[in-house]
Amino acid sequence: MDIAKAFILGIIEGITEFLPVSSTGHLILAGDLLGFTGEKAKVFEVFIQLGAILAVVWLYRERVLSSVKSIGTKKTNQSLLKTRRDRFLLNIFIAFLPAAFFGLLTHSFIKHYLFNPITVASALILGGIVMLVVERIAPNPMVVDVDEVSVKKAFGIGMAQVLSLFPGVSRAGATIMGGMILKLDRKTATEFSFFLAIPTMFAATAYDLLKSLHSLSTDDISIFAIGFITSFFSALVVIKAFIRFIAGHNFNSFAVYRIIFGAAILFYYT
Repeated sequence: MDIAKAFILGIIEGITEFLPVSSTGHLILAGDLLGFTGEKAKVFEVFIQLGAILAVVWLYRERVLSSVKSIGTKKTNQSLLKTRRDRFLLNIFIAFLPAAFFGLLTHSFIKHYLFNPITVASALILGGIVMLVVERIAPNPMVVDVDEVSVKKAFGIGMAQVLSLFPGVSRAGATIMGGMILKLDRKTATEFSFFLAIPTMFAATAYDLLKSLHSLSTDDISIFAIGFITSFFSALVVIKAFIRFIAGHNFNSFAVYRIIFGAAILFYYT
């Protein structure tokens, strides 16, 4: 039974992690409905995020590897590409810092008080309304490539990511909407969100796992492995489809889904 639950939750994580619908919210609710709760379940939900983030690393492996290799290499007069990569890495680091800082300060409070269906449902609804508003008021985009993102805009996106510390807000939703407000086009905002997820989710996962290793045993390996694998492969499919989707559509459908889903949850739990 736990293997079946791990399989289902892995798919849910992979599908929802990079969509603006809150993977954490879906996992909390799905785990509650499946009866998969408790300390071990919380660690499992954190661990399978690694599968989803590795899907991004794999899909963008050429960009990630070229950026990493450029660190510390000697600059030349013809190193415009190198300079762009340096700025890209700096921007990701700057955007990562706000959530890292506030996450460390509020981690215990959020885990203890906010990880429940009611707060998640409320955040889903409010986030959906905000998405509809942003789609209406967002300025015309002026940034059409992640290499063109300025340090100031990167920091602004990082501040938007802080909002996603509240369960149900959605890390992807907060960073993409933040990017659009800062004049990134949808595709660029989405890709920047993907790249920003790499350090953010690795750091958050490592932190949670180190604090929770005492609650795990070797008997949990198979369950965690199944969740990890299903999360990885389902995320691969969703990321590709999502990029194609946003090329010709806005985010209103995701906003409406959030509002309806959140309202249904409130009705179910109240």
